[in-house]
Amino acid sequence: TKKLIERGYQVSVLNRRRYPEVEKLGAVSIMADLSDSARVADACAGMDAVFHTGAKAGVWGDYNDYFSSNVLGTKNVLDGCLKHGVKKLIYTSSPSVAYNAEDAVNMNESAPYPDKYLCYYSQTKAEAERMVMAMNGRNGLLTVSLRPHLIWGPGDNHLIPRVIKAAAERSNIRRLKIVGDGLNKVDITYIDNAVESHLNAFDALEAGSKAAGSAYFISQGEPVVLWDFINGILRGVKIAPLEKKVSYSFAYFAGAAFETIYTLFRIKSEPRMTRFLAAQLSKNHYFDISRARNELGYRPKVTTEEGLKNLIDYLNGGGVK
Repeated sequence: TKKLIERGYQVSVLNRRRYPEVEKLGAVSIMADLSDSARVADACAGMDAVFHTGAKAGVWGDYNDYFSSNVLGTKNVLDGCLKHGVKKLIYTSSPSVAYNAEDAVNMNESAPYPDKYLCYYSQTKAEAERMVMAMNGRNGLLTVSLRPHLIWGPGDNHLIPRVIKAAAERSNIRRLKIVGDGLNKVDITYIDNAVESHLNAFDALEAGSKAAGSAYFISQGEPVVLWDFINGILRGVKIAPLEKKVSYSFAYFAGAAFETIYTLFRIKSEPRMTRFLAAQLSKNHYFDISRARNELGYRPKVTTEEGLKNLIDYLNGGGVK
């Protein structure tokens, strides 16, 4: 929002609640849920471009909730764009749409969608991405899908705070543990670079461009050893680094047991472990971003080292912990 306003665009932001900080930037705040097709369509009126970043994230929950937010919500956005002649739709997808819970090493956009998914988030995001791609060129609408992996940085109230909370547990049983050998590499995306990729996609999305109807992996371009990265954050906020390990097979079967129990007893809270989470914490998953570099002009401007310093300064300055 800030970057678009700095470019001189008039920006409206649709959220389920008011965000005064967004309004202070000069944006118009529209309160609505993605499931409200009429309100979503109204929000698209008069827009030249729509950035669809909203979704229900997570590794556990009711399928209908994920379907409503991620699939029907995206359909409502697409319908609104088509109804009001929006020219561009930039969709925030996820690498998990192509992730089959096995090692992904330099995976590129030619990887197919898996036949089965281990969580509803991935499944419904994949279905939504397919819809977005299918609508490219319809009624003059151009679409592009971005797959940023593990967005992090100052202001994050989802990923990093959860990791810190789990690592700060005093109980050895409940404290976060390294899953696998602790050497798995993953891609990450600093928030400023994720923003930059969306602006790159917006600029590149023109009739006849390679971006139109395409999907792109987005990251720092340099995978990190996941557990070294996590321990670097923990040291920065004066929390003892993680050392104890559990095997992938143990975590996977524990996740399967948790899923069975939570489903059987209809427990709505998120289990401590799931099969998808076990794979995410122990497997390599990093991606080839050559296509984004070549076709969008994407270049990560903030290095991982710079981003880590910014994050730790933010956390130690009173950021969410």
